[in-house]
Amino acid sequence: MRGSLLVATPSLREPTFAQTVIVVLEHTEADGAFGVVVNKPTVVPIADVVAPVADLVDEPALLFDGGPVSPNTAIALGTAAPGASPEGWAPTVPPLVTVDLDHDPALLAASLRSLRVFAGYAGWSPGQLEAEIAEGSWYVVDALPGDPFAPDPGLLRAAVLKRQGWPLAAAAHSPLDPNLN
Repeated sequence: MRGSLLVATPSLREPTFAQTVIVVLEHTEADGAFGVVVNKPTVVPIADVVAPVADLVDEPALLFDGGPVSPNTAIALGTAAPGASPEGWAPTVPPLVTVDLDHDPALLAASLRSLRVFAGYAGWSPGQLEAEIAEGSWYVVDALPGDPFAPDPGLLRAAVLKRQGWPLAAAAHSPLDPNLN
């Protein structure tokens, strides 16, 4: 599932993950999976957290809540510029890369097209994510390169679901509590 999106189904009402979209950064049978929530910006300006890269970050220039695991850990994702050499970043699922925030910002600016910073991540032990998918908590869909950098993250979940066609498109406007439908 590496590189895929996990989109919370209407039945997933647990507040941490309700209405979320997660990009899966790693998934193995032995180690489980981890990713970051890409549609939950905080109110914290990125300049207050990692000022050296503030000018490189896509709008909204805010720190994003990447998930409940290690909330004091920053994970930066970027999109590599075509033909760029890995200067301060490592490929995840091309063109998506993880970025070293301690690297020279000028070199990052030359090799990245997009950048976003997340506090924390979402993680699953071996088999846990598969069980959650089987119980109907997550839709697994293909990601587009720009999904983690959506300019209006609040609209990302609906946009991702709409492009899936029927029947997933029907869930694009589901209320927080499906019983209210």
